[in-house]
Amino acid sequence: MATRSERTCSFQLGFDYPLNRTFSTSPLSVPFFDIHYRLDPEDRAEILERWGNVLDHGGFIGGPEIGELEEKLSSAFNLGEVVACSNGSDALVLALKAVGVRPGDEVVVPAFTFFATAGAIARIGAIPVFADVEMSSYLMSTESAVSKVTDKTSAIMTVHLFGRQAPVAPLAESVLAATGRAIPILEDAAQSIGSVGAEGDCGALGIASGFSCFPTKNLGAAGDAGFSATRDPDIAERMRSLRNHGGENYIHKEVGFNFRMDPLQAAFLLHQLPKLAVFQALRIEAASHYRKLVLEAGLMDWVICPEDAEGHIFHQYVIQSENRDALKLHLESLGVGSAIYYPVPLHLQPCFSELGGRAGDLPGCEALAERVLALPIHPGVTPEQREEVVSGIASFYS
Repeated sequence: MATRSERTCSFQLGFDYPLNRTFSTSPLSVPFFDIHYRLDPEDRAEILERWGNVLDHGGFIGGPEIGELEEKLSSAFNLGEVVACSNGSDALVLALKAVGVRPGDEVVVPAFTFFATAGAIARIGAIPVFADVEMSSYLMSTESAVSKVTDKTSAIMTVHLFGRQAPVAPLAESVLAATGRAIPILEDAAQSIGSVGAEGDCGALGIASGFSCFPTKNLGAAGDAGFSATRDPDIAERMRSLRNHGGENYIHKEVGFNFRMDPLQAAFLLHQLPKLAVFQALRIEAASHYRKLVLEAGLMDWVICPEDAEGHIFHQYVIQSENRDALKLHLESLGVGSAIYYPVPLHLQPCFSELGGRAGDLPGCEALAERVLALPIHPGVTPEQREEVVSGIASFYS
């Protein structure tokens, strides 16, 4: 039987992270992610009890766990109204549609992010317009975003990437000053649940937001799940309608979607939610430890650690490194997992080629795609394993 350190996640973690991969070539194997850190015997028993309750009441669609989860998420993260849904990608679709983005509209979005950010825009017939990012923060450049606004722009979607809060109010103010228009700002908060930065709670700063509860997220389900949020009751009402085919009682005001969350996933999330604060603290502690280890190893000429910004909850710990691809292979040979988030900026993705993106258009995004490497950061990674990771990096550059 495999030891805990040899267990691996049984689902895709990234573009180049293989399924069912084990890391057992080193005495201290360090998998990139291990789901079992929050599934000890006590957790399993409590989760099975919650799932048993779902079986008992039989509310397999729209059961009471959905409303309970929505209320608790709203209260915990000051989100206003929460609409539970099928996954984080669909949460963004609900947010975009509910605020009035229409086919043919342009939505400004960073090109350095997960595909679903732009995919949600394209799915409703709107046009993603890609902006550059700041290399130091990985977040969308306000200057670049403002430059992309046209008369066709109906919204801007910013991304709180890797757990760090992106500026929202300063972005809105800059757009207003430059264009004279108050363009709605939406938040892709898929990676930043519980992050509280200088402006407040992620997901409560713009007109609407979307969150992911994919199993690897800081608040992860036992499968796909997500939710949208807004402080506007009218937008929330439309989200709920869109989530359920655009109507109720067989009267449909518009064509919507089947974006409902499974009560089994809601029950799982209700179990995990009270543990989130502890897990967030462990990630922040791990990030501090990584930075200390990199400094002590004298790696500053080859490795740039992510900035320790206010409210950063480190969904991922993404460094910038010289000769990244070779470093990744070297770590793999030592039994250390890593991942590349993200290897191809969205403006260069084949499916968006008709938008005319070319290499050199967004230099920040393109440079990061060549340099970024995510290190193991989940709460199950021990201090000794982090030492092994940095030792492996040091051996590559020595």
